[in-house]
Order: sequence, then C-alpha cells, then structure tokens
Amino acid sequence: MSEEKSLNFIEEIIEEDLRSGKHSSILTRFPPEPNGYLHIGHAKSICLNFGLAIKYGGGTNLRFDDTNPVTEETEYVDSIKEDIKWLGFNWTKELYASDYFEQLFAYAVTLIKKGLAYVDDSSSEQIAAEKGSPTQPGIENKFRSRTVEENLQLFADMRAGKYADGEKVLRAKIDMSAPNMHMRDPLLYRIKHAHHHRTANDWCIYPMYDFAHGQSDSIENITHSICTLEFIPHRPLYEWCIEQLGIFPSRQYEFARLNMTYTVMSKRKLLQLVNENHVTGWDDPRMPTISGLRRRGFTPESIREFCDRIGIAKRDNLIDVGLLEFCVREHLNRVAQRRMVVFDPLKIIITNYPDTEELFPTEDNPEAAEKTYRHLPFTKELFIERDDFMEVAPKKYFRLAPGAMVRLKSAYIIKCDTVIKDENGNVTALECTYIPESKSGSDTSGINVKGTLHWVSAKHAVNVEVRLYDRLFRSENVAAEEGDFKDNINPDSLQVIQNAYAEPALLQSDLQERYQFLRKGYFCLDKDSTAEKLVFNRTVTLKDTWAKETRKA
Repeated sequence: MSEEKSLNFIEEIIEEDLRSGKHSSILTRFPPEPNGYLHIGHAKSICLNFGLAIKYGGGTNLRFDDTNPVTEETEYVDSIKEDIKWLGFNWTKELYASDYFEQLFAYAVTLIKKGLAYVDDSSSEQIAAEKGSPTQPGIENKFRSRTVEENLQLFADMRAGKYADGEKVLRAKIDMSAPNMHMRDPLLYRIKHAHHHRTANDWCIYPMYDFAHGQSDSIENITHSICTLEFIPHRPLYEWCIEQLGIFPSRQYEFARLNMTYTVMSKRKLLQLVNENHVTGWDDPRMPTISGLRRRGFTPESIREFCDRIGIAKRDNLIDVGLLEFCVREHLNRVAQRRMVVFDPLKIIITNYPDTEELFPTEDNPEAAEKTYRHLPFTKELFIERDDFMEVAPKKYFRLAPGAMVRLKSAYIIKCDTVIKDENGNVTALECTYIPESKSGSDTSGINVKGTLHWVSAKHAVNVEVRLYDRLFRSENVAAEEGDFKDNINPDSLQVIQNAYAEPALLQSDLQERYQFLRKGYFCLDKDSTAEKLVFNRTVTLKDTWAKETRKA
C-alpha cells in the first residue's frame, strides 16, 4: 500500500479554512496578463490553482489582467485559453480586469473621498527620487496636501482625457516613511492614451496591477489568491486597499515560482528571442512556452506530472530540466507508436531474397494494454543507418560488418558478404544474404546474434524531414550568467535532416499522435508538414544524452 502524499502548505491552509468554517467552499483564479504566450512556469501556477479547486470541490476563474493596453493583444488571450484547455483544465468563469474598470474607478473615488488618495503632477523621476531608500524615509511633496474636492476634479479630468500620458497619476496616501517601499504612496492609476483590445478608446486611465489585483479578487469573492514569492512585499497594499474599501476580504498566499535549468522564463526575454528571430516564433519547439512544448511533442499528462513532482515550496530553487524530460519520456514510452526511420541511409541488397515482398505484422507499442499492429513491407533492397556498419569493426561490435550477422527488427537475420564502393572508396551499398529459417516469431535457425537493427524497405520508403531539437541555452543557470543572455544560445539547438527514410505507416500520421522512432527518440508530426513532405520534431532523446555530454566536458 503506497504512502499517502503529504499536504503542501497551501493545502494545509485550505483544509483549516474549510474545517473552521472560514470558507464553505474555495474559489481560486488564474490571472495572466495577455502580453505574451504562457510558459512552463505558468503551467505550474495553472496546475496549482485548478488542481486545488478540483481537489476541494471548488472553482477557478480565468481572469485576464488587461490593464496595460500598450502590450496586450487578443492573440495572446486566445493562445492562453488554448493552452489551459490543452493542459486539461476548464475555468468556472472567463473574466477580465477590464470588466471592472467602472467599479475600480469608483473604488478610487471612494479612497479620494476618504482622504486616502491624491492626484500627483510629479514626473516619474521625481516620484522615484522622493520615495527615499530602504534606509531613508521618503519625502511628502506639495501635491499630497490637495483637498478632496480638488483631487476629485483632477481625477475626473484625467478620465475625461484632459491630460497627456505621464502628466498626472493617482497615488494612495499611506506613509512616506513606511519600511516597506511599496507602501510609500504607491501609484493607483496612470494615464495611457492607447487602444484597448476590449474597451477600445473608452478609457485613457488604467489601474496599476497592485490596485486592480486585490479589488478584482474581492469582486469575484476569491478565497485564496495564490501568487509567486515576488509579491510578498505587495501583500500589505493588497490588504490595505481591501480594508479601506470595506470589501470582501480575499487573501493572498505566495509560493516559489518555477526556475528551470537551461531556460529563461522572463516574458521580456522570450519576446526578444521572437522579435530578433533567434527562434521562429512563440511556438518554436525550443521555447519553454506551452505552445512550444506542445509543438515539440510534450503531452499535457507529462507536464501535469512534472508540476506535481516539483511540488509547492516557499523558497525559490532551480529545477533541473532533465526532470521535465524524464516525465515526458515516461509518458511517451507508454503511449507512443513505434516506427522505424533511417536518418542516414545505407542500402542493403539481400542477394538470396526473391523479387517479391513480404508483410511482417509488427506491434505498435509493446507497453500498451490493448495490442495493435501494423504491417511492415520487406523486400530485397533495404535501408539501414550508415553508422550501423563498420568495415573494420572493433571487438564487441554487434552491428553489421563484413562477415558479421545481425537481426533486422521483426524480420530475418542477415550476413554481410560484400561491400560495394564508389571510385572514391566510399561505401555505397552492402550485399548480404538472409537466413530463411530465422524469421522473427518462428526462428528455427539456431543462430544467436547480439545486434538488432532497424530498417526501411527501399521500395516503400517515405522521404521525411526530421528536426532534432536540443536545449536552447548552453548554460545551466542562464539568469546567473553575466552579459547578454542571448550570447548563451546553443548554436546546435536545431539540426535538420532533410532526407530521412520512414516506413510507410507514417503516411497516416496526425498532429495528435506521438511516435518512438526506434533507437532514435520520441517524435511528433509538425504543423509545417505538407502532402509532399512530412516533417517530424524530436521531443526528447531515448536517454538523457545531455547529462552524459556535460560530464564529458
């Protein structure tokens, strides 16, 4: 009997809240800003928020934090919804911070009327200078003493569009000597004359995240507002606004964000990679975006398993990307269809095989509970991998060499008799003989061989393109490296094989299916495929070859 998994600290809080009657049910939210595509770090937050709601019979709202019209686009909204659904989650309500613009404006007016907010004409540089430092208190400027009436009029004029961007801001009036710098009269509203993806040009003032966040949680009656650790200093302001407005007391809790080796998680840096064409787009299979991982062949099950394994902690740490790769290998081993593809072909001519063909029923996946089969065509001319042959072989070399025998997967044992070369001495083909009694499944030859090779019938081979993806960065901890992070890009992160040969069963490939190319790794069909040319992406190698290369280096 397996040991029951211990609760993480957020689960402990929720269970106590439900036990004590503080909440009769829970409601969480996932609040992305639609200014980019979601990445694997967001997947951790998605799995946490939606997973908690599922475990405790609650719900999760999807709320877009669309308070900055300059950086937000409908494209990002659509991609975020697609990613969450692909991960296997459904939201209770689809909401937007922009749904609450009128209510948030009214909240700001309430704070002004209570003498707790004022309009400041200072420049951003002045405001920063007057805030002081962690060891020096800030300075109260002359605008802080404006009357309630004056502030109400100025704030109304800001909304009416009478001022330019940056000309005025609305600030909370709290404490310019507070030890927490975030409580030194933080900004609540700024002016931005920009088209909004939902409200068009209805507004030219927009709430700051710290103001919109807590109030949006409160409006929705969110019971557990779960953020990453960098929001700990922001929590006092979250609570101050709720308390001063006398609204539903949503509560913020913080957990460690996901930091992963050989990866950057910053949206700003990911956007740089896209805009400067270091990658082909947000869904480039080398990107840590959910759309990139999906295109590369990762499964939602493997990502959910990864998020479950890394757990929820209160301290930041660096997670090895090898764990994510391990999770996808484990899942793909169970679900991937086995196929044979030759990347660097060398022709074999079986001189004693008739000029006919034979079909070998071959299992699609030996790990599957329900067995399915495909039929491999076998003919006298085949392709094997060029590196599966050595003309002068060392001891304990179990692949093909002159006079040596190997088994062809699911077929016969063959023996290499003659090496054919061109005028430059390059090996162009091998003449072999097969052992008729050695047929797989009914072998009566009595011959034991140690090597088994994959192969493709030359007559039936399908020409395909194979893209071998590797880690985008060379450094384990990219964020800790000095200089431009782009200098750390791995020049070998993509290798393209234009003319690989695949067994004909791959002609029936679709974008949802996953494949194990025997002895090569796990692959999926790419969206760039056409009727004339199929393109396959390598999801991950069969084994962790990167760790081996790192140790050698």
